[in-house]
Amino acid sequence: MGETKVTLKYVDIGINLSDPVFKGNYHGKQVHDNDLDDIIQRARDVGCQKFMVTGSDLEESQHAIDIANKYPGLCYATVGVHPCRAKLFDKYPGGPEKLLAELKSLALEGKKTGHAVAFGEIGLDYDRLFLSPKEPQLKYFEAQLDLAVEIQLPLFLHSRAASEDFESLLAPRLEKLPKRGLVHSFTGTLEEMNRLVALGLDIGVNGCSLKTEENLEVVKALPLDRIQIETDGPWCEIRPSHASSKFLEGAPPLPKAVKKEKWQKGYMVKGRNEPVAIAQVAHVIAKVKGLTVEEVCEAAWSNSIKMFGLGEEVS
Repeated sequence: MGETKVTLKYVDIGINLSDPVFKGNYHGKQVHDNDLDDIIQRARDVGCQKFMVTGSDLEESQHAIDIANKYPGLCYATVGVHPCRAKLFDKYPGGPEKLLAELKSLALEGKKTGHAVAFGEIGLDYDRLFLSPKEPQLKYFEAQLDLAVEIQLPLFLHSRAASEDFESLLAPRLEKLPKRGLVHSFTGTLEEMNRLVALGLDIGVNGCSLKTEENLEVVKALPLDRIQIETDGPWCEIRPSHASSKFLEGAPPLPKAVKKEKWQKGYMVKGRNEPVAIAQVAHVIAKVKGLTVEEVCEAAWSNSIKMFGLGEEVS
């Protein structure tokens, strides 16, 4: 009897499709054709059926919603201001209240149309205080959490070297958010992961979450009912120097990648991660956890649909 091939289904819960590099534009210079349609098609060919496009400030959140509009049923948006951009609030024409009001109306409108499925990317980043000092980060993380509670959107969260403050601001508000949220691109410790899971949060795993042996131990211990998968393209690719690369044997090969100047239709660009690589992330997670890739994909799909909806019914 011929073996029936199980088709895998993925949600890329963190993909920065509004980044100009996905339209062939690098540092303000058009290097090659806009290949966004191809990028989405390549990912669909490996089973990626849903894309959550990350909003990182008001303008990017609007771009994410525009992409969701352009690719209905495939792309969905998050709305929020990233901690590294927290200082935008105090510089905003009309002041921080005006920016919060505009975020709120964008998120409400997006929720109504079904295009916005999460509030984020919000959180704290103490690794990069040169981009935004602690004080505005804390102040506007708190303000945006309150907005998310008011609008009732699950959270799309960022935490780097800030776990204590991050958890103490989050914890009291999670009771009011039945769907809780997800800490994306997780690279924290085992203890941190356990505390976040105890708070009822899911964890997003990508190439950056699989870089070191310590990272792999965390993923190994991460409960299957709390895992979601992402690429975080154009960043966070799995590199040959990463601890994860030894688990790539047998993973679906990626399309050929060339330097951006040599780009041709159908090729990936070196150093520009894209959603087709989600199959490799899933493959590594399965190997690390000693599970089949089907088990990992099924769990992650169901966790993402439960939390964010994405136009699907929870089975």
